[in-house]
Amino acid sequence: MSEWKPLKYDFSIWKKFDFEIPAIAVKFLYYRPEGVKQKEGHSALCEIFAEAGKADGPFYIDKTNEDCMGKVLLGWADEIPPFANSGQIGEMFKIFEEPRANQRLYDKFYELKPGVVNYVMYAKLEDCFFDPDLLLVCCEAIDGEKILRAMSYKTGEMWTPMATPVLGCSWLYAYPYLTGKVNYVFTGMHFGMRARKALPAGKLLMSIPFDWIGTITENLNEMPWELDAYLYDTRDEWVIAEEEAYAELAAKAGGESPFMKLDE
Repeated sequence: MSEWKPLKYDFSIWKKFDFEIPAIAVKFLYYRPEGVKQKEGHSALCEIFAEAGKADGPFYIDKTNEDCMGKVLLGWADEIPPFANSGQIGEMFKIFEEPRANQRLYDKFYELKPGVVNYVMYAKLEDCFFDPDLLLVCCEAIDGEKILRAMSYKTGEMWTPMATPVLGCSWLYAYPYLTGKVNYVFTGMHFGMRARKALPAGKLLMSIPFDWIGTITENLNEMPWELDAYLYDTRDEWVIAEEEAYAELAAKAGGESPFMKLDE
């Protein structure tokens, strides 16, 4: 793999997570990656993520491997059929009341320009030998909180998820890549992903663009993973500790805490 630049980051901290599906590094490529095998068969992008978690090494896809709307967002479709643009699909599958509601989404979702990306490479983070464009993570909410808190830990960055009932892959691939914003959706809430049974429902599916991979990785190494507030056995124990903390801060400022009193 001499053609690849050295990894910018040490990803070993991610091993601390116990994800059911390993974190997946994604690379958008203009040229075919040498020394990497092509995926066999065809699937939707949401399915390919899960397949990458079970693969015995990195692989890549091209337009012959993708058989869903991922072709559109990756710039691999010559054109969207008029019946799709007009919203007929959403009405047929009863996702939307009428085509007019479905039509609006085609002006909102993100897509790459045709010819810009010809191949997409996938690798489990532990097998990653390239600087990822995206890091895809499927996890429980408590692990997602750690990852998002790592984004905000030094920056105060807001968590601003974006999604639509269909075209969920656009919000996991094109949107983060083009905007530089971390995004997340919930499995089981997006039509194609659920219909194809690509991933178990109720998980947080996150997409971290290259802009944030280094910051989040660095902060996962530095910040506390479990906050003291989460370690109390009962709600009442935490409420008491919380009020004591407020009172201490207020006393330092020469006043009283405006929050609830312990004897109330």
